[in-house]
Amino acid sequence: MAELSREQVVEALKGVRGPDLDGNIVDLGMLSDVFISDGKVYFSINVPAERAQELEPLRQAAERTVKALPGVKGAVVSLTAERKQGSSPPPPRPQAAAPAHHHGHAHNHGAPQSGAQRVKAGVPGIEAIIAVASGKGGVGKSTTAVNLALAMKANGLRVGILDADVYGPSMPRLLGISGRPQQIENRIIVPMENYGIKAMSMGFLVDEGTAMIWRGPMVQSALMQMLREVAWGDLDVLVVDMPPGTGDAQLTMAQQVPLSGAVIVSTPQDLALIDARKGLNMFNKVEVPVLGIVENMSYFIAPDTGNRYDIFGHGGAKAEAEKIGVPFLGEVPLTISIRETSDAGTPVVVSEPDGPQARIYRDIATKAWEQVKARSGRAAPAIVFE
Repeated sequence: MAELSREQVVEALKGVRGPDLDGNIVDLGMLSDVFISDGKVYFSINVPAERAQELEPLRQAAERTVKALPGVKGAVVSLTAERKQGSSPPPPRPQAAAPAHHHGHAHNHGAPQSGAQRVKAGVPGIEAIIAVASGKGGVGKSTTAVNLALAMKANGLRVGILDADVYGPSMPRLLGISGRPQQIENRIIVPMENYGIKAMSMGFLVDEGTAMIWRGPMVQSALMQMLREVAWGDLDVLVVDMPPGTGDAQLTMAQQVPLSGAVIVSTPQDLALIDARKGLNMFNKVEVPVLGIVENMSYFIAPDTGNRYDIFGHGGAKAEAEKIGVPFLGEVPLTISIRETSDAGTPVVVSEPDGPQARIYRDIATKAWEQVKARSGRAAPAIVFE
């Protein structure tokens, strides 16, 4: 079989209609460079930032089109947004780095509080709780969360992971766990476990799709039950995989869970960074320190040549972190293996523990934990909704 060419891919993508069914993504100039390595195709589609969510089906259509080509083993397609000439991102809010300066009292930067400030009750036996969050979906947040948790375990910590994405729980699949957890006395649930970390997810408790019809109060009740009515035992850290986005549900979760800090996951594109700033602002509102930013899908290393390609842009998250004054935790490359191992329930940190990706996650885990320890002498965030 003849080797797949870039021209074949581009020709096939001419069959993908542009937004509003106008023309096709190739003739409209929406296609980035196409990179092919070992039968796997990588490219991005340039869309207006404000239309990213509604154009997700266009990304999926492009991915399906390419995967249908003979000789294609896989495809990684991303939406990106170029900043318009002469425009600039909104300036960071002055208090963005404020949590780094707390000594004793938590300051109120317009966060919703009433009466005297109260400290959220911690969870007995758990030293620190870290949220992994993103301003939008599709940036690899859950994959980052599970590999971060496994990397912390590899670094010698006692670790649990709570899947707070009630509407789209992914931890059962990512950790390769099936079945229902046991319930012991006083309705306490025994967490599931794999790869040496304890896990709790709505995906273990209800059939897929059931939670989709839940209202907000039911979601909050379920989250609190998974946090406080689970036999976590003694943990150094509980990683919380937050639902994507920055709406009321996410804000309430950030208020209810006694977080030690948050890790924001973004991709290099301007599009994702706009959303990353939303995530930063959300945690600022509830006085939760941002431990740092992880740039996911940062660059691509061709498996056949070892050459590096910045096909989705590069360095945006690092520049953003420096500008806002929060730590930059690291860059995770775009590789098919990270996606495939996660989908198979064998995340790359455990399936390839000595590989370059696992080393990157362990380095990110080390930096995040250093941030937690550096802040542990300060008072906990003082927002509470109980």
